[in-house]
Amino acid sequence: MPVSISDDNLGTIARGATRRAALSSAAAFAFAGNIPLALADQTTAEPRRGGSVTAVITPEPITLNAGLNTAMPTSVLWANIFDGLVRYGFDLKPRPELAESWEVAEDGLSITFRLRQGVTWHDGTPFTAADVQWTLDNVWKTIHPRNRLLFASVERVDTPDPHTAIFRLSAPSIAIMGALNSNGAPILPRHLFEGTDILNNPHTNAPIGTGPYVFKEWSRGNQIVLERNQHYWDPGKPYLDQVIWRFIPDASARSIAFETGEAQFAPYSPVALQDVDRLSKLPGLRIEKHGYEWTGAWLYLELNLDNEYLRDVRVRHAIAHAIDRQGVADVVWYGFGKPAISPVPSTATAFFDPTVPRYPFDLKRAEALLDEAGLPRGANGTRFAVTDDPVPYGDDFRRTGEYVKQSLKRVGIDVTLRNEDTAVFTKRVYGTRDFDISSSWTALFSDPQIGYGKIYTSSIIGKNVPWTNASGYRNPEIDAIFVQAQREPDQQKRIALFNRFQHIVQTDLPILPLIELNFFSVVAANLRDAVTASDQSLRDAWLAA
Repeated sequence: MPVSISDDNLGTIARGATRRAALSSAAAFAFAGNIPLALADQTTAEPRRGGSVTAVITPEPITLNAGLNTAMPTSVLWANIFDGLVRYGFDLKPRPELAESWEVAEDGLSITFRLRQGVTWHDGTPFTAADVQWTLDNVWKTIHPRNRLLFASVERVDTPDPHTAIFRLSAPSIAIMGALNSNGAPILPRHLFEGTDILNNPHTNAPIGTGPYVFKEWSRGNQIVLERNQHYWDPGKPYLDQVIWRFIPDASARSIAFETGEAQFAPYSPVALQDVDRLSKLPGLRIEKHGYEWTGAWLYLELNLDNEYLRDVRVRHAIAHAIDRQGVADVVWYGFGKPAISPVPSTATAFFDPTVPRYPFDLKRAEALLDEAGLPRGANGTRFAVTDDPVPYGDDFRRTGEYVKQSLKRVGIDVTLRNEDTAVFTKRVYGTRDFDISSSWTALFSDPQIGYGKIYTSSIIGKNVPWTNASGYRNPEIDAIFVQAQREPDQQKRIALFNRFQHIVQTDLPILPLIELNFFSVVAANLRDAVTASDQSLRDAWLAA
């Protein structure tokens, strides 16, 4: 049975008796690392050609251009239609993809990529270094949400021949080599985008890529159909003839689709978490936890600092003390996560700093801070009212909003939840910034420079670009840290800079980290090699007899 979010639940948690025992089977499964289907069965059998797979993606993407939008649904589809310069394995080491090899100069001021020959775009046009050069100048450094800062030190790209791209840097940049896959540095076809309005180019939603699958059609509200790229550069791949990506908004319907065999694959924790233990025991399914190593995901509350109440740091600290993050992990997320200490997940051991300011669950402290801020309870017990816009990515995020609502009610903050579709949510939070609190998630990726410059620095506020700085946080020292870290060739000095970053933002608290997320994929037992790298590309997938 689903766990309801109610005052009674929160009261139990407030008394220190969390639901760990009741959730132990789900949590144990989430973290045990066991995959029911023997890996040997997947790695020793010979791949078969042919067949169609139905995959599920939720919610429906608002665009198929990852150069403009870094939202999860767009990134997943993009990874199947486009390749990157490199691909990252589970160990996060780069492996050749469109670049067969690369060399970083001893002084760090150039990176030379030797591009794979014989690669064509899906329309038959050769892929060349000119595509990389044009994309860096016109997409990565100008309109891409993450890459404006990341690639700022790249002054130009030299193309001495069609198969060589040389990044010329004004200063060394360690982070660049951690963001060159199809998601991190999406390459667009120059011949289709040059001289056009990139935002409204028809190929934004009817993409022509270099990847294993060719875009066939998008039936809005229903599905996206991809077909095998018969001219793919990797001989024999992909094995599947077709992948149909369906949009199934209802979590119960998604579970049923897997139980009945209607669907064979879905990434990013696609089913109701209370169903995972049951589904994992079905002989026709398995739960796959690999494939998210590059992500480093965390759930948070973003607080609009233009709000008359939330601009007071004492109020933000009070909100932090009012929410039991262990309760969020246990009650809402069924153990598929753990309380977050910092915006940098603990799994990013090189950068994580456990000494940052913390805000333990303490209702009395929360009440005292609100009193100090001059916000006493009124006759009805309410101090002030705010809205919360949960990211529209399914029931777990909606339930997070409900949990936050009930938590803040206990200290006199009245929260109104607003549930909307992705387009409305994006415009409200990242465009007009007509919100008070937004509960959402984002990713570290392999380096804070990649994942966090866009949400903590001040240069991209209110630009209607998803998963950027919606809080309106402006701190010149934070801006300077990201600029300095971008140019710093000494990794230990970069780590020190990001430790300072964590201490500052955990003091100012424009964003409240809630939990570190543990995503999983649901995979049919006869779908082999569906997850072979830190992306959701089905390039290697095949159907067993």
